[in-house]
Amino acid sequence: MDTQQAADTASQPDEITREVVDLMVNLVSIFHREYEEAAAARSLTGAQAKVLALLRRGPMPMRRIAQTLSCEPSNITGIVDRLETRGFVTRQPDPQDRRVKLVAATGTGATASAELRESLNFAREPLAALGPQERTQLRDLLRRMLSGATDTDA
Repeated sequence: MDTQQAADTASQPDEITREVVDLMVNLVSIFHREYEEAAAARSLTGAQAKVLALLRRGPMPMRRIAQTLSCEPSNITGIVDRLETRGFVTRQPDPQDRRVKLVAATGTGATASAELRESLNFAREPLAALGPQERTQLRDLLRRMLSGATDTDA
């Protein structure tokens, strides 16, 4: 198969690809529903929970948070304001550029985020049906699929 044929084949989804996409849509739907419920149980919005999840990586500028969550920076300002009022985050100057404020999770915010993450059960049972080698393979395939995609660890 030459390069053009491979490109044509890749641009026209086959039945397996369609089924995989449908399964992924169902999985994402279940995840979002459970994530929203878990956030609400902690008196957080889904967006607030996602910001706290991003901050597990460490302090980051609000602009980067907005880019990662694909939303307007002004939305992130409101979310961070509410999280800061509750003691979940702080704003601190960026040591490399004092004009930039970094948002960092407090101990309370990190604990809330960890508890929320731990409470997400939707994947535990289905993943338990896979053996360790299959879970490793699934993880590796997902990493490969996402290697060129936008960063979305929520």
